[in-house]
Amino acid sequence: MADSTPLLSHCDKPAEPKRPPRSLDETIEGCIGDFGWWQFLQAILVSLAWVFDAQQTFISVFTDAEPSWHCTQGGDESVCNALSNICELPKNSWSWDWPSHTSIIAEWGLECAPSFITGLPASAFFMGCLAGGLALATLADSTLGRKNMLLFSCLMMSFSSIFTVFSPNIWIYSVLRFINGFGRATVGTCALVLSTELVRKRWRGQVGVVGFFCFTLGFLSLPVMAYVNRGSSWRTLYLWISVPTILYCILVHFLVHESPRWLFVRGRKEEAVLTLKSMAQANQSPITMSFSNVLIEQESWNVDIYSTIKILLNKRWAAKRLAAVMVGGFGIGMVYYGMPLGLGNLSVNLYLGVTLNALSELPASLITFFLIGKMKRKDSLLGFTILSGVCSVLCVVVGKVSPSLQIAMELISFFSACSAFNMSLIYTLELFPTCVRNSAISMVRQALVFGGVFSPLLVAAGRTNNFISFGVFGLVIGICGLPLVGLPETRGGTICDTMDEEEHKQNEKAAAAIATLA
Repeated sequence: MADSTPLLSHCDKPAEPKRPPRSLDETIEGCIGDFGWWQFLQAILVSLAWVFDAQQTFISVFTDAEPSWHCTQGGDESVCNALSNICELPKNSWSWDWPSHTSIIAEWGLECAPSFITGLPASAFFMGCLAGGLALATLADSTLGRKNMLLFSCLMMSFSSIFTVFSPNIWIYSVLRFINGFGRATVGTCALVLSTELVRKRWRGQVGVVGFFCFTLGFLSLPVMAYVNRGSSWRTLYLWISVPTILYCILVHFLVHESPRWLFVRGRKEEAVLTLKSMAQANQSPITMSFSNVLIEQESWNVDIYSTIKILLNKRWAAKRLAAVMVGGFGIGMVYYGMPLGLGNLSVNLYLGVTLNALSELPASLITFFLIGKMKRKDSLLGFTILSGVCSVLCVVVGKVSPSLQIAMELISFFSACSAFNMSLIYTLELFPTCVRNSAISMVRQALVFGGVFSPLLVAAGRTNNFISFGVFGLVIGICGLPLVGLPETRGGTICDTMDEEEHKQNEKAAAAIATLA
C-alpha cells in the first residue's frame, strides 16, 4: 500500500526540520527543477519519433497509388481516350505517364486487379497496427519501460521498411507492411508518455503537443519527398524514411533518460535516484529539498505483462473512462485516416491535396500548443468532434455546388479531426495514473487505428457516392463523441502514479462535493 522510503538522502542539505510525507509527484518535480535546455532537448529528441510514425502511416498514399496514364501516339481515339476504362483497352494503346517502377500498381501490373488486392498492403499495415498494439501495449508499463519500448518499436519499423525495398510481389510486400504496422503501433504512445514524464506538470501539455508538431512535419515531408522522387522507384521512398530512423535510435539510446516515474513505480528506486540526479545536474538545478520523507504508493497487486489491461477493466471508474475515450477515438480515427485517402475522390491534385491536409495539421498543433493551459479537455474534445462531423457531411452537400467549397469543408473537417486527435491523447494521458498510463493510451490509439481500418473500405465504396465516405465519416465522429460527456475534467489536475492514489483523489473530491451540498 504506502510506505515512507528514504530517497536521495545523500543529496540532502544539512538538517532540515521534519516535514509531512510528500507524494512522488512533488518529489520528482522538486528534484528536476524548472524546464531547462536539457529537458527541452530530451523532449524534442523523444518527440522526433512522431516524424517517422507519420511517414510510415501515410507513405502508401504515394507508393500504392495508381499512376496517371495516356493513350500512345497514333492510337485510335475511338479505341482509346481519357474516359476509357484502362482494363478494356489493348495493351499497346496506352502507357503510364511515368516509369512503371514509380508505383507498385504499375510495376506489378495490378491496374486491373480487384480492389481487395490493391488495397491489401494498406489494410495489412493497419491490421499490423492493431495486432502490435494488443501485443506490445503493456510492455512499456511492465517489463521494457518507456525508452526501451520506443527503441524496439522504431528499430522494428525501420528494418521492416528496409526489407520492403526488396519485395518481389504484392504478397511479400503486404506481409512486410503488416510487420511494419506491428512495430509502429507503440511508437507514438511511448514518445508521448516518455516526453511528458520527463518534465514538470506545468509543461506536460506543451511537451505533449511537440509530438503532434513532429507528426505534422513527418506528414508534410512525404509529398515533398514523393515529388522529388516522382520519377524514381517507389522503393527509394522507403529507404528515405527508414535509414534516418536507425540514426535516430542511436541518439535516443545515448542521450535520453528512462522515465523516473516508471522506475519508481516498478520498484527500481536506485536507478530512479540516479536518473533524477542526472536530470537535476543537467538542468543546473540545485537540489534544495529533502528526499528523506517521501511517500511512495505501491500497488496492492502484482503487475505482469498483461495485468495492466485487467486492472483497467476490473476498476469500474477506469473501465468507464477507457470505454468512453476509445469510442471517441474510433470516430476520430475514421475521419483522421480516411480524409487523406478520400482525396482521390475529389477534384484536386494528389500532391496538392496531401500537402494541404498536412498543412492543416499545423494550425491544429499550434492551437493545442498555445491554448492547452486554458482549454478544458472534455469540452474542447466534444467541440472538435462535432465540428468535424458537421463539415464532413457538408463536404457531400456543397460538392454538388462548388468543388472549391468542397475542399474547404474537407480541410476544416480534417483540421478538427487533427485537433480532436491531439486532445484525445493528452486527455487520456491525464485520465489515468502512471502504472497504467502507457497501456491506456495504447488502447486509445488502437481505437483510432481501428477506425482507420474501415476508412479505405468506405473511400472505395464512395467513389460513386461521396455520402458513403464523407457522409458516414461525419455521422460516426459526431455520434462517437457523445460518451465523452460523462468523463471528468482534468485540466490543471495532479498526475497520480497508482490506481490507489487515483481512487483516493476521487474519494476526496466526492467527500468535498457532499460537504458543499450539505
